[in-house]
Amino acid sequence: MDTPPVDHVLPLTPDEARRTAELTIRVAERYTGDDDPALLLDLPRIAADLPVRTQRFLRTFAIDEPTGYCVVSGHLFDQDRIGPTPEHWRGRPRPNREFPEEVLVLLYAALLGEPFGWTTQQDGRLVHDIFPVRSHENDQLGLGSKELLTWHTEDAFHPHRGDYLVLASLRNPDQVATTVGSYAGGVLSDDDVEVLFEERFHIAPDESHLPKNNSASSGGDVERFATIERLIHERRPVAALFGPRQEPYLRLDPYFMEVPEDDPEARRALDNLIAVVDSGLREVALEQGDCLVVNNHRVVHGRVPFTARYDGTDRWLKRINVTHDLRRSRTMRASAGNRLIG
Repeated sequence: MDTPPVDHVLPLTPDEARRTAELTIRVAERYTGDDDPALLLDLPRIAADLPVRTQRFLRTFAIDEPTGYCVVSGHLFDQDRIGPTPEHWRGRPRPNREFPEEVLVLLYAALLGEPFGWTTQQDGRLVHDIFPVRSHENDQLGLGSKELLTWHTEDAFHPHRGDYLVLASLRNPDQVATTVGSYAGGVLSDDDVEVLFEERFHIAPDESHLPKNNSASSGGDVERFATIERLIHERRPVAALFGPRQEPYLRLDPYFMEVPEDDPEARRALDNLIAVVDSGLREVALEQGDCLVVNNHRVVHGRVPFTARYDGTDRWLKRINVTHDLRRSRTMRASAGNRLIG
């Protein structure tokens, strides 16, 4: 198991951890849940009360891009208050007992940009639960366990995918590792890079966005999944690399990617890029109290397989998507203030 480099990690001091926990508990007492409009409006103001080192660390991560992922460690997550790892995300009360931990990921999101969610994931919840669910143990989902969750760019299929992910580890007693991988410019041939910058690849939506992995559908759900259905049927080609040529950004999801059969050049270039990412893949096991922040353009992420117990002690993360620019998804949101894309 790899340990993240020192410059990737900010260990909170005991005083910083205590102050952060007290702040999130106070905030959780004042608002009604992760989707409370007043809370979402107040996030930047509240985030100013986080420890200064935390603010500077995450702002530097977002602005200067010194690394593709980072960890803020040492948070105090009260296990008695949080309670057992749930059996499923459906039907859980809002706010939950772990609402202070949801507040934490929202505050960190506010330092990076704007939190957002999807109408087509976990029934439109803004903060997602990540833990093993028995019916999904062999699926390519965060709720899976037995199968390797293949590394990917989060929501790679979507034009308005997040710029960052924030994941808070409420518990991880089995040291289940998150995998992270990247691409450094100059490794591939110039010909491969040129091909990868061209729109010659297809990426299908992952299964977490499909109706079968949300609650039982109703008449109103047809519109909720209309955009996903359109993206599936249009199959618009996209580039696998974009941004600066010297340090390209990634748009990859090999499990859900296709290359036209009559384009062997694109197939070769993609296979070469996948091999490069595979060769440098790291395993990072989040400890209880760790928050992992992923730059969704610079690194891909996944998860190693593990054996779930389903006894209330399994790995449990909280996840939020973050965007630099909420406005660019306006045509896919119900209103300017709505945080759900669909």
